Amino acid sequence: MLARTPEEHIDCAWLLADPGVQPAQRGMRIALEGGGIRSVAPLPDLAASSAPRLLALPALANAHDHARTFRSATLGAFGQPLESWLPFLGVVPGMDPYLCAATSFARSVRHGVANLMVHYTRVQGGMAYADEAAAVARAARDVGVRIGFAVAMRDRHGIAYCDDAAVLSALRPGIRDAVAERLAVKPVSPAQQLALVDEVARRVEEGGHAGHVTVQYGPAAVQWCSTPLLEAIARASADTGRPVHMHLLETRYQRDWADANHPGGIVRFLDDIGLLTPRLTLAHCAWARPEELALIAERGATIAVNTSSNLGLKSGIAPVPEMLKHGCRVAMGLDGMAFDEDDDALREMRLAYSLHRGWGYDTTMTREQLWAFASGNGPRSVRGGGAWGRQSGRIAPGAPADIVLLDWDALDDDALFAETDPLDLLLARANGSHIAKVLVGGRRVVDRGRVLGIDEPALRAELLARMRGALAADAAGALSWRETVKALAEDLGPFYRSGRIGGCCG
Repeated sequence: MLARTPEEHIDCAWLLADPGVQPAQRGMRIALEGGGIRSVAPLPDLAASSAPRLLALPALANAHDHARTFRSATLGAFGQPLESWLPFLGVVPGMDPYLCAATSFARSVRHGVANLMVHYTRVQGGMAYADEAAAVARAARDVGVRIGFAVAMRDRHGIAYCDDAAVLSALRPGIRDAVAERLAVKPVSPAQQLALVDEVARRVEEGGHAGHVTVQYGPAAVQWCSTPLLEAIARASADTGRPVHMHLLETRYQRDWADANHPGGIVRFLDDIGLLTPRLTLAHCAWARPEELALIAERGATIAVNTSSNLGLKSGIAPVPEMLKHGCRVAMGLDGMAFDEDDDALREMRLAYSLHRGWGYDTTMTREQLWAFASGNGPRSVRGGGAWGRQSGRIAPGAPADIVLLDWDALDDDALFAETDPLDLLLARANGSHIAKVLVGGRRVVDRGRVLGIDEPALRAELLARMRGALAADAAGALSWRETVKALAEDLGPFYRSGRIGGCCG
């Protein structure tokens, strides 16, 4: 279990207290108290010369994820576009939700993430939903990460972006029954779905998890949710103040569907029903248009951009410079699809910066904006708009003590010039292997690559053993469904390329 004694102070050779705003500082002490930062001050000269060879910086945030353990290439889904990729998530059976969540969270926190969004679209099954949510909350507590838990909500379009019967008619006859049984939506009323969110919130509160879990409404996306369901969520969010987390305009096919089914504008539709508020986080927006971004910015919603996921699923490159130009609050998401399938948030940050900082002598994303993207804005999506969420992304008195410490000698391993800017090195080469320690709320949760609150290697070994056993026990069934999913992926390609999706009734 995680040690409950917080650190009293951190000494470091270098401090990036507010990257992109303040220059790096040498020889600093960060005093901690009550889960926050009490003071930041230079070390005396003698102490500074012997300060640990560490670079301190604010912890990162992952503003959009799903707590998935098994990665795309393992599932056989590498190279699939989103629409064909989604069914592959079900080629493995459900497992113990604590094991799945704990191993996923451990991978994230080892890579410097203190605040993590969990849009819980992959229900493991085998227990009541609220019990499963409680298991995920325990996993977050034991690992030592704060999470937003968005209860996934949907009531239509289980196979593609239109009525299930219409899609089934476009598939080869031999797979229709199996696909319908597994993927066709079985609608649940808005009242029942809202009641489930309330039940999960009660369980989180009763389990003592409210300090590290923020329960949210999680409508999957407009194409997967009826207007009555979205309207009910908007009213409930206004009444309770509970945040909302949903996907929007992730792919070109979602853009086609939105234009056909919401000719007045899909973002305007969200605004008209009361969903477009500062409580809302929109994941992706890779195909959003300038006028839509302007409205999102005006209403104060957050956009969670998922750079590697969009590249891996062939969804496109989000118009981040346009988002920033319009004043959107933009946060970094990993979406379980970091570039090397390893949840390395430092590498994700660097990749996003490389794509969006501008070409030649133009600057379209400053370092200050980058750090707001990677660290400062995400906690608002995860935890809501509280005071600490507003102060995240910097190391300063009153801010949360969410800190990553990098091994300076490993980062600056050629060490030719003493005046080299630490932020330059960070953005040029930092990745998870350079992380020495991670603190969340002033408590050390990672030390030299080891998550302190759980035995990560043992839990992962147990999960893999159980999964392999389950697959072996139903080898014929598992193989049959995998082959069905492969055939489905092949059939969905012509269906989407035909342009029929734009004409599907919403």
